[in-house]
Amino acid sequence: MEHKLKSVLSGAGFYLLLAVCLVTVAVSGWYLLFAGDEPAQEEAPSTEAASAPARDVFVPQPEPEPEEDEPPVEASAPVEVEIVPPMPEVKVDAAPVMAEPPRLVVEPLKGEVLMAFSVDQLVYSPTLADWRTHDGVDISAKPGTTVLAATAGTVAAVEDHPLMGTTVTIDHQGGYTTTYSNLQAKPTVEPGDLVTAGQIIGAVGTTAAAEAAQSPHLHFSVARDGEAVDPGEFLKG
Repeated sequence: MEHKLKSVLSGAGFYLLLAVCLVTVAVSGWYLLFAGDEPAQEEAPSTEAASAPARDVFVPQPEPEPEEDEPPVEASAPVEVEIVPPMPEVKVDAAPVMAEPPRLVVEPLKGEVLMAFSVDQLVYSPTLADWRTHDGVDISAKPGTTVLAATAGTVAAVEDHPLMGTTVTIDHQGGYTTTYSNLQAKPTVEPGDLVTAGQIIGAVGTTAAAEAAQSPHLHFSVARDGEAVDPGEFLKG
């Protein structure tokens, strides 16, 4: 072994080994000189961690509350809809409405009733000595007692009636007419006069031939549209 090593180190073998060593030293020096000056490339961040799927994190969920049983819905009965016809158009009168004063009614005079109103049955007349209807009321009063208009109106007539004596007739609203008979000969009003309720129109007399057998009185009668009505009801308003 020692003999072989000596034979290599002597002669051409020595020079060959020396050349290999020089080449090795030269390559190592070049690498250290040039390759060591280059900046080290930054390593790109690994995307393995970013691309790696995240681990599932367990989040506890609240337990659902038990659902209450809803009551069964009853089927409602069909509702009948009433069909109301449209209201017809009504023509409105644009004329202004004048307010009328309230009707004031007063008694022509106060006194005892000698003969009441009676058109449904006959009553006895002491003057004519027969049975007949009585279209007014006879109110006892002394001769000369003032007689008042029962309500406002217009004097329609002043006459000397052959049976009922001096008579004043007054027309009123609503188709009413009041008549005052057995007055003194000269009343205080004339046809066409406007009178108010309670105005004096005359005085009690004794001019009614058909009621001469009775004591002095006023014969007071009321008609509506020509039909006799109870004076007592009229005076109540």
